[in-house]
Amino acid sequence: MKFFIDTANIEQIKEAKSLGILDGVTTNPSLVSKEGIVGRDNLLKHYIEICNIVQGDVSAEVISTDFNGMITEAEELAALDPNIVVKIPIIKDGLKAIKYLTDKGIKTNCTLVFSTGQALLAAKAGATYVSPFVGRLDDVSSDGIELVYNIAEIYRYYGFDTQLLAASIRSTQHIIQCAQAGADVVTSPLSAILGLLKHPLTDSGIKKFLEDYNNTVGKK
Repeated sequence: MKFFIDTANIEQIKEAKSLGILDGVTTNPSLVSKEGIVGRDNLLKHYIEICNIVQGDVSAEVISTDFNGMITEAEELAALDPNIVVKIPIIKDGLKAIKYLTDKGIKTNCTLVFSTGQALLAAKAGATYVSPFVGRLDDVSSDGIELVYNIAEIYRYYGFDTQLLAASIRSTQHIIQCAQAGADVVTSPLSAILGLLKHPLTDSGIKKFLEDYNNTVGKK
C-alpha cells in the first residue's frame, strides 16, 4: 500500500519524506488556503515546490465545475510537472473531463466519492485514482471503511486499473482498516501516519533496555 500525505504544508511534506515512507501528496483548496497562499501564480509555484520534494504523484484540484473550465485548469496544472495528478469531482462534467484527460495521457484523481456507483463510473472513465472519503461518511453515520472494501472488491472482480486512494482519513486506525479493506493508497495527515509508530510495549521496552544498560555496561 502506498502512503500519501494529505497536506499543502511544505515542512510536513519534508518530514514525511525524511521517514522514508512518502509515496505522494494530495492537496485540495481547503488545505491550500491553510497555507495562506494568495494568487493563482503563487499557488502554481507552490505545487512546483511540492513536486520538487516528492518523487511520486502530487494531486492538485480544479475549482471549475463545467467541462471547459476543468479542462483549461487541468492542462495548466499538468504542464507544471509530470507527477501532477489532476483532481476532478465526480459530477457529470467531471466524468467527461476524466475521460478526455485520460485520452490525452493526463493523470486524474476522481474526488468526493461517496458511493460504489460513483467509483464504478470513475473507473470506467479511466481515472488514475478514485478517492472515497472515509471520514466524511463516518461523520454522517455511514461506514467509510465498508465503502473502501466494496470498491476494492468491485475493482478486483473486473480488473480495473484505477487505484483506490482512501481519503478523508481521521485516525491511525483508519489507515490500518483501509489497508485491511484493500486500498491501494491511503492519504492522511502526518499525525495519523506517525501514530502507526506508537505502542506502549515499544516505549516500555526501550526504557527497560536503557535501564539495564546503564546499571551494568554503562557504569563507570
